[in-house]
Amino acid sequence: MSTETVSVVICVYTEDRWGDILAAVASVRAQSLPAHETLLVVDHNPTLLARLRERYADDHTVSVLPNAGPRGLSAGRNTGITASSGSVIAFLDDDAVAERDWLRHFVAAYEDPRVMAVGGRTMPAWASGRRPGWFPREFEWVVGCTYLGLPPGRVPVRNVLGGNASFRRTAFDAAGGFATGIGRDGDKRPLGCEETELCIRLRRARPDALLLLDDRAVIHHRVPPARERFGYFRTRCYAEGLSKALVARSVGTEAGLATERRYATRVLPFGVARGVRDALLGRVSGLARAGAIVAGLATTAAGYAVGTVRSRNGGRFVIPVAEAQGTDPGRADAPREAPHSGQHRPGAVA
Repeated sequence: MSTETVSVVICVYTEDRWGDILAAVASVRAQSLPAHETLLVVDHNPTLLARLRERYADDHTVSVLPNAGPRGLSAGRNTGITASSGSVIAFLDDDAVAERDWLRHFVAAYEDPRVMAVGGRTMPAWASGRRPGWFPREFEWVVGCTYLGLPPGRVPVRNVLGGNASFRRTAFDAAGGFATGIGRDGDKRPLGCEETELCIRLRRARPDALLLLDDRAVIHHRVPPARERFGYFRTRCYAEGLSKALVARSVGTEAGLATERRYATRVLPFGVARGVRDALLGRVSGLARAGAIVAGLATTAAGYAVGTVRSRNGGRFVIPVAEAQGTDPGRADAPREAPHSGQHRPGAVA
């Protein structure tokens, strides 16, 4: 039986997601393996901070605290890491709910001492009740979910996806915290990279580390109506291209793009072929899906080209350094600077 204790960190930023936040916390409280604690980190929103503190004033298992760093998801996660006390730290999106055995599957993987991070499967909860007919499953990373092309079961991966992920605390001792200056900031352009950049850095600091994906650790991520539209699809693909260029400049194209090549040369062509086949069988949506795959790849490539040019002009982000025997990955007085990086969604497989 594992002796790991799990701290769950949920970063929040807007009262518009009030119901989602309460549902996320409720799903953690309903786990078959209870969390050691739940930490709600509020990103520079005093009104939301006060409201949540009042809501959970009588619940000793939930702590509400302000983001102690600059605005953005990375600093919020670092604040949660610093304040937490569990041996494993899990992260859940504020607009997602976890299935009952989510934490149990995470913890089971940590029985192997080599495992430093475990991610799970994120299922879309479409506002319309179903995936739009034109929307390809190969591109569900666009809405923050697990996409078609990842292998099933518990498998090694290059990086976990931050909205449904966990890390051993000692991973932050070895690699530091999430890089600030990158990642999401409220509703701004959907760039990211914080978890991908961290995972690549972790593998460099600990070459023996195992990073796993366990598709039994399931959460359901809400997809609002605005993200079911082709306009958002296109914007997100372009942002992904920008992010890939920044990551490639930071860590090198071999580390930054190796598995993306498999995604682009194997997964997507099969998706186009399936769409064309469905169209020939009279399913009009098949042709729309094939077209969306081609458009998504082209838009991502355009973003990558623009991002490559921009990244040559430099730019800095800060990697908080964790100290052994007293990890404090959110410290502002111990930064390490590095070139800008970007977010990887597709191509997480090692």
